[in-house]
Amino acid sequence: MTLMEHFAELRRRFLWCIFIFFIAFVFGWYVAPWAQGFLTEPLLKVWRGQLLYNGLTDGLMIRLSLSTTVAMLVTLPVLLWHIWAFVAPGLKKNERNFIWPLLIASPLLFVFGAAFAFYVLFPSVFGFFIELNQSSNVPVVIMPAVRDYLTFAIRLLKVFGIAFQLPIVMIFLNRIGVLSRSRVVAMRRYAIILVVVVAAVLTPPDVVSQILLAIPMLGLFELSILFMRRDD
Repeated sequence: MTLMEHFAELRRRFLWCIFIFFIAFVFGWYVAPWAQGFLTEPLLKVWRGQLLYNGLTDGLMIRLSLSTTVAMLVTLPVLLWHIWAFVAPGLKKNERNFIWPLLIASPLLFVFGAAFAFYVLFPSVFGFFIELNQSSNVPVVIMPAVRDYLTFAIRLLKVFGIAFQLPIVMIFLNRIGVLSRSRVVAMRRYAIILVVVVAAVLTPPDVVSQILLAIPMLGLFELSILFMRRDD
């Protein structure tokens, strides 16, 4: 293929991704109320109360935000597939055999990370915050703003989904020769400290959520070492 033919193919694939994003956004618009109820469920399990809409436009902004999030989640695997289909013909067989499993594993690890945050982290974190607020010596009325809560919840889901990409990054750097297995093993104690610091920075300021992020990241770190290529 000529250079212009490559640009034409890239443009075609880009337009397909835009089209899928638009269709997914429309789909997300209709499922946004269900998504809002689903994301709010962990909070309502530990606290019985009402959430607050601060303004008339909150409902619209929340629906737009959730629709965009759904569209991005649906479009991401399609985007990865088109990137793979575009570059795969120019790769050697061993390179293709190495990259395509990572492209499959990356979205799966993101889903696992988000699911871990939703089903394990959310109940403990929300329960901690509710109990902390109710322990005040003055009368309080707990009424979280819906937009603030959803922003906080989606942020945590993204953080855990991205954090679970650690094996992908380590294995990729190892296979391209940037990170050796022996060096990772030798630096294990420093990696543990780094993971703890990253967990403290990315999560809310409570020990429970920091531990719940640090433990799976350390497990993924050790698992990554098993799949890294041994030094010659």
